[in-house]
Amino acid sequence: MNDNMGPYAASELVKAMIKAGHTVANAKVLIIGFTFKENCPDLRNTRVIDVVKELKEFGCHVDITDCWANSDQAHEEYRVALTQDPKQGIYDAVLLAVPHREYAAKTSAELRQFMKPEGVLFDLKGILPLGEADLRL
Repeated sequence: MNDNMGPYAASELVKAMIKAGHTVANAKVLIIGFTFKENCPDLRNTRVIDVVKELKEFGCHVDITDCWANSDQAHEEYRVALTQDPKQGIYDAVLLAVPHREYAAKTSAELRQFMKPEGVLFDLKGILPLGEADLRL
């Protein structure tokens, strides 16, 4: 993602959530993937933080999970806590941000298990087959 993509992606997700009937303020959003790129633990220069900050500006509660990232490093560098095992059925939206092989292997149905009914699934990197996500760039 380039420098302007984070705020744009966040605003597109917010628009989709509004269209789906969600109240954005206090909505719970799960971001899957936080590292700089897929299949790499490097957090330096991650642009996913821009999406996180923008969603928080909209009043969303954001959880981040990343099977490759180091929790201590994420907290030290970005002041964010990583969620190790996100709960199913509690999120208004799920944003697939970094397609680590573990996440790319999941189906849209598996990703939707994290969401409430009528949740919004945003495939930022276009990993899922066309039409399986509610939103993609």
